[in-house]
Amino acid sequence: MWLGIDLGSRTVKTALMDENQQISYRLFDTIKFYREFGRLENGRLQVDLHKLLGTDRIQTVTSTGYGRQNINLAGARSIPEIKAHVTGAAHTTGLADFTLLDLGGQDSKVALVRGGRMADFQTNDKCAASTGRYLENMAAVLDISLEKLSLYYQDPVDLTSTCAIFGETELIGRVVEGCSTARLAAGVNHTIFKRIRPMLQQLSSQVLVFTGGVAANTALQEIIRRELGVRLVLPPEPQYAGALGCCLIAAAQAPATERKRFIL
Repeated sequence: MWLGIDLGSRTVKTALMDENQQISYRLFDTIKFYREFGRLENGRLQVDLHKLLGTDRIQTVTSTGYGRQNINLAGARSIPEIKAHVTGAAHTTGLADFTLLDLGGQDSKVALVRGGRMADFQTNDKCAASTGRYLENMAAVLDISLEKLSLYYQDPVDLTSTCAIFGETELIGRVVEGCSTARLAAGVNHTIFKRIRPMLQQLSSQVLVFTGGVAANTALQEIIRRELGVRLVLPPEPQYAGALGCCLIAAAQAPATERKRFIL
């Protein structure tokens, strides 16, 4: 069995795949994951895989994600996030030519994929204004859930701040002015799009595959379709694309005696 772990800033995702390509997914709060399943030994994070997943049959552990830069996971091979997401997205969609958009908790990534391989990519991990954390903060200011926030995209209030912190102050000011929650929520979703639009335009395709936790935002999905005129594709489990990609890469590189019937 092969285990892929996506060490996200907000959640940790795992994908466990057996030799017959049967895949099971699990999601954990990041802090809870480290507290309940990990311990630091000699500068490396030891994860109790049996406690985590209830099995000792794991052959290979491959990790990716925002946390891989800070967490040295014992016994695991670490691969870049963008490579993992491209692999997972290509496998689940069956597409070979597309632009990948991955929006996570604290960074945003765009990759151009041609012939099933990454041709170019851009990433923004310097500002939270185009990430899930920004949406969480803005939903809290508006006192609504993320699910409700993701419903609105029409008649948006124009929010000009490009900083997640100053954006909160601007949003509060618009609340004081009497702007409706619906228009403010739409403005928040349009702000996310404005932040990622330059990357999407530079690495454009007719088909855009959307992965990461923010892919669940239906308003942002609609904004992307309308503004870019692309065919938007969501994998069956967009949040797990990185963890799945780790599994696929590890299994493809395993000896034939271990892979059995596996085909990437």
